[in-house]
Amino acid sequence: MSIWERIGDFAARIGASARGGVADLVEALKTAFAGDPELRRRVAFSVAMIALSAKMAKADGIVTQDEVRAFRQIFSVPAAEERNVTRLYDLAQQDIAGFEAYAEKMAGLCGSGRRNCRMLEDILDGLFHIAKADGLLHEREQRYLHRVAEIFEISEDHYRTILARHIELGETDPYSVLGIEPGRPFEEVRRRYRKLVADNHPDRLIARGLPSELIAIATTRLAAINAAYEAIERGVRAL
Repeated sequence: MSIWERIGDFAARIGASARGGVADLVEALKTAFAGDPELRRRVAFSVAMIALSAKMAKADGIVTQDEVRAFRQIFSVPAAEERNVTRLYDLAQQDIAGFEAYAEKMAGLCGSGRRNCRMLEDILDGLFHIAKADGLLHEREQRYLHRVAEIFEISEDHYRTILARHIELGETDPYSVLGIEPGRPFEEVRRRYRKLVADNHPDRLIARGLPSELIAIATTRLAAINAAYEAIERGVRAL
């Protein structure tokens, strides 16, 4: 039985139960994949992206074709498995529990170290990728994403760095993308850039549990980091 089949089976059984909530699904998955931490991380990431994107679509009130395409860029799900993804997506949208309760459950998978849990940043990046797909990050989507970041205990400065990778914030935008103050020595900017490239290389993300089919997130993030560094470098050369 594939991962998607198992997720779909859990979603179908829980959706038919009296309580039937995504939080119950998270608990079921924690138990089912307890013996394989790497597989549990992969499943947890996939479930989080599907369920939280479903909640985000409900909060926004509109699901555009651009957002559907962005979702499919992240998830290369075999045609035979699409019904299992749909089961989970529908369960999340129908669940009476708010997105905050579910985000809290997902953050709980990181234990007491959620503040340093890179999987949570990966989830937030994926949600941004989907939200901006229609060319506009709506106000309700921004509020949703900011609240998810708060639950994930992502600092305000770090959240702004993530935000800057997806939308332009003004003339300091390249520095925001790199998470460094404008005007710092260029050598310091270069060191920061090299560290970010090393930390966010797709191979390293896969090694820490990011599913291989979600490399769209890693490549988009790396492209933003490269573009920011090049913009700063051009500005320094122009002086």
